[in-house]
This record gives sequence, C-alpha cells and structure tokens, in this order.
Amino acid sequence: MSATPQKNRAPRRVLAAAAGLATVGALVAAMPAGAQDRGHGHGHHKPARTVDVQLLSFNDLHGNLEPPAGSGAGTVTETQADGTPKPIPAGGVEYLASSLRTARKGHPYSITAAGGDMVGASPLLSGLFHDEPTIEALNKIDLDVTTVGNHEFDEGATELARLQNGGCHPVEGCYEKGKKFQGADFPYLAANVTSEKTGKPILKPYTVWKKNGVRIGFIGVTLEGTPNIVTANGVKGLKFHDEIETINKYAEELDSQGVKSIVALIHEGGAPASASYNYDCDSSGAGDGISGPITDIAKGITPKVDALVTGHTHQAYVCTIPDPAGNPRMVTSASSFGKLYTDTTLTYDRRTKDIVRTSVKSAGASNPKSANHIVSRDQRRARDMTKLIARWNALAAPIANKPQGYITADIDGRSSKALEKPLGNLIADAQLEGLAPADKGGAVVALMNPGGIRGDLVYASADGKSDGVVTYGEAFTVQPFTNMMNVVDLTGAQLITALQQQVSGSNEAGPKILQVSKGLTYTLDMTKTGAARVVTDTIKLDGAAIDPAKTYRVAMNEFLAGGGDGFAALGQGTNKLVGASDLDLFNAYLAAHSTAAAPLAPPATDRITVIQ
Repeated sequence: MSATPQKNRAPRRVLAAAAGLATVGALVAAMPAGAQDRGHGHGHHKPARTVDVQLLSFNDLHGNLEPPAGSGAGTVTETQADGTPKPIPAGGVEYLASSLRTARKGHPYSITAAGGDMVGASPLLSGLFHDEPTIEALNKIDLDVTTVGNHEFDEGATELARLQNGGCHPVEGCYEKGKKFQGADFPYLAANVTSEKTGKPILKPYTVWKKNGVRIGFIGVTLEGTPNIVTANGVKGLKFHDEIETINKYAEELDSQGVKSIVALIHEGGAPASASYNYDCDSSGAGDGISGPITDIAKGITPKVDALVTGHTHQAYVCTIPDPAGNPRMVTSASSFGKLYTDTTLTYDRRTKDIVRTSVKSAGASNPKSANHIVSRDQRRARDMTKLIARWNALAAPIANKPQGYITADIDGRSSKALEKPLGNLIADAQLEGLAPADKGGAVVALMNPGGIRGDLVYASADGKSDGVVTYGEAFTVQPFTNMMNVVDLTGAQLITALQQQVSGSNEAGPKILQVSKGLTYTLDMTKTGAARVVTDTIKLDGAAIDPAKTYRVAMNEFLAGGGDGFAALGQGTNKLVGASDLDLFNAYLAAHSTAAAPLAPPATDRITVIQ
C-alpha cells in the first residue's frame, strides 16, 4: 500500500499559502486542523478490540539524499554472533524510501514520523538549494509528521516557515523554471518554541493521526538548549522552553480532547553503552543501558505519553525506560543520515483509546515490539528518488564538480573518534592563514568547534576517475554552514578559560574539544574532572606560555564568537573584525597548498597531548 502514488493518499497539504506568507505569525495562524487525518491502507470490516499500529521513525537526516561518504558517516556498526563489530554501508534516500515502503506492506495502520534535523548542515546537493530537495524527497517518502530539531533554525524562523508553507527563496528565487517550491506536506511540530512577541508556538505544537476511529497524538519538541548551538540570528525573536514541562502540558490538552494515545517526538537524545545498532539496550549488565539527557527527560514525562522518538545525538538505540508511574515505555533513536529506521508496534485498544504498553521485548513475544533496521544498499533503489537526485544534481553540477584541491589520503573529521581530528587541524590552519594578515584581522590563533565539521574529506571518488580531487561539493559537505569568520581580541586569561570550558560546565559530561591551529599546544588530562582537565601551565603559543594579561587576536566562526556550544569566554571578545566565510577560507587554503602533482597529506595530530 505504501507505494501508492501520492495523489491517491488522503489530503496531506499543510497549507496552500501565498509565497509571501513565510513569517512566524503566519505560520502560527495557518497550520491546518485536518493535516493529520490520514493513514496508509484501507479496511471496512468490524474493528477488533485491539489494532496494531506500525510506527516507522528516523531522525537527523541532515539532507543526506545521496549515501553519506566516509568510513564512519556512511556505515553502521553491527555486532556479529561471535561478538565482533562489523561496519555495514548504509543510507541514501533511494534506499530509505525502498526500506520504508517495503516495511509498510501488510500494515494497514502505518505512521511515519521523524525526530528532527531533517535539514540543515546538509551536503551541497540539498544545502545549495536551501534544502528544498530534501523536503521534496520527504514528501515522496510519505513522512507524516516531524518535530523541529536545532538545525531547522540554522536559517531562522522565516526560512523554516517557507520550508513548511512553500514559496520560492526570497533572495535566490525559484531554482527550476516554471516550478514553485511547494513546501512540506507534513506538519513540522515545535511545541516548545514560542515567539517572544506573541508568546505562542511558532508552529503547531501537536497533531493527531486518525484512521477508522484510531487516534494517536504526536507532540514535537526540540532541545531547550537550541540557542546554545545555533547562531544568534537563527533563533532571534524565539524562546525555547523546557521539554518535560511542554510535553506534559500538551499531553494534558490532548487527553482532555479524548486522545489517550500519545507519542512524543523529541530532538534530544542519549548515548547507549554500545555503538552497535543491534545492541540490546535493555540488558542489565554493569555499564549497560543508556545515559545522557534523554534518560532524565524520559523519567519526567507524564505517563499519558506512550512512546518517545528521539534524536540529536546520532546514536542508535531502542530502550525501555519506565515512566513516572513505573510503567514500561519505549524510547528510540535511529542513528543519523537515513542509515537506519525504527519499526515500532503500538497496540491500540479501541475501548480505552490507549496504547497497551509493554517493554521492547515483551514476555512471550517472538519478535521485539521495537527494533532498528539497516537501510542497506543491496536493495532495489526507489526510482522516484533516483530521478529526484539526478534532477537536482544536474542543477548543482556546475558548482559541485569544480576542483578545489588535492589530497593524498582520507582526512578524517566527522568520523574521527579522536579528540584532535586531522580535518579539524586542517580547517583551523586554513582559518588562521586566511585571517593572519593585518588587513584581514591579524589573527595569531584559530579555533574550530568540532560539531561544525560535518563530514570527512574522502580520497576515493564516486566515479573512480578523480580520486584525490576535492570538489566544491565535497568541501561544502565538510563546511556547509557558510559561517562568517570573526577575529576578536581575547586576553590570555579568557583564552585559558575557553579551553577549560571544553571540559567543564555544560560540556563536562560531553566534552567539546576545540580544534586548534598550528602553534597552539597544551595537555588535556582526562583522568581529572572539570576545568582541571586542562593543564594550564602546558598551554603555549609558538612555544611561549600564554600570558593571562596579554591580548591575543583569535579567529573563529561567528557561532563560537557568539559564545555557542557553552564557550561563554569566546563571546567576550572585543574589537571584532568580520572576515570571509569559513568555506571560502577552506577552499582558498586547499588551492594554495595542493596541486595534482603535489597533493596535500593529512596533517599530524600533535597539538593536544591527551592523557586518558
């Protein structure tokens, strides 16, 4: 049933909005009452007491329409029968669409939901066109509902409104002659994001899926800390509220409307004890299970909510975390980049109108109630996705295929598990070189946030003919935000504090290790706790100890310069000079330091001495 052309489905259009309607206020007013009134399949027989509803979910797609490249980004880890880990290539919307359509067969009650970050930090194929290709793909995949993630705010609330409502880009216009962008035909939910002016949610807080008397409510929230990880312009005029309080508030509202079955879509997550997608998250051994923000959130959400679909941490897990009443409740996440999808069975009781709760592995059941599945690349590709990718690639090709530089081997960034990453060093060096001249800012050191490195530079090319060539598209995939670079004055004391903030305060539980330019060296002692992990008397710049009283010109992107990622000290910079974009500096460095005859080797990782 799932492969039925979209025109045969129940109406899904969220808005038939005019192009000029992309404002926060318009978005609040214009969400439909009936956009949720849809389902897959048909059935008119007398209803049984219970009905199994299939919930298919995924998260953190980040515009990865093509299979993600790189040893880490493009694979999932599977634990074999003998206990050894095996990397398996996965992902790509041609395969995701096929996987979901196959999974829906035989399930007349099937809902597809997502946990946020569908767009943003996207490869060039989607990012170059402000993620219109990804929204189009999600429409074709028959996504029913998603929550917003932090990356949905990368370009601000007005652009998010356009992705929902449709209309051509206000600056770049329409990308295809005679075609106007239609927007998402599924609702984006943002229960905990309100307008500072009106105090109302900027998007619909919840939606109700209905079919043959079955009603399931979906509440969508992003992490409360979104302003700390998005540029200030992206969240201007918005307030982000507590996830638990918001979900509980709207669960009460849904319950009062007679909607007793509720799923929360939460763009916040956790870390399972194993990186394997098939890890048993409910195993009770020492150190097993899941940790991270989602555990406390799950424990605080009202028992009225029956399941949690989560995201943000790019991890794979299917766990049972008891609700405040002690009842089992499933909490799921499907890695990232469309490499996995979760298949969950929600047993709906028509008499109580509620979900019959069980653990992931209910007693006596031969199959788990919820499990992650690999989006394998050895299945048939979805033809409509192949055509979509080819169409947008043709538009992107003149820019995407332009060579920027040459490398001798993979330069790992996103997939590197090390605190100091080869690609992080390369990026920081590029930023320093571009902003060191006096008329460009006079920088003496550059800092790069690890979360801003969105991929790897991969030696092998897809065509097998241009190995070692770094194209504009590949460089864009690594640095997709096009953040403007800033050079600011920081005292040595502020610089030392910033390095300490990598491993203390909000970053103590999950350290965010800045990638540093050549010349800055120090020791990180991870056997200690908090700020003491940074051995202050080892911090040196070009061999000289950092002087707390001296002023240093420091280069960083606008996100870090705004104090993002918990680096309040970096937000205290003065005498700011705004330079070129991070991507422009990166490409300029590649051009200056590599040729086909003399390609660039991965830089050494010898700037941060780590004691584990």
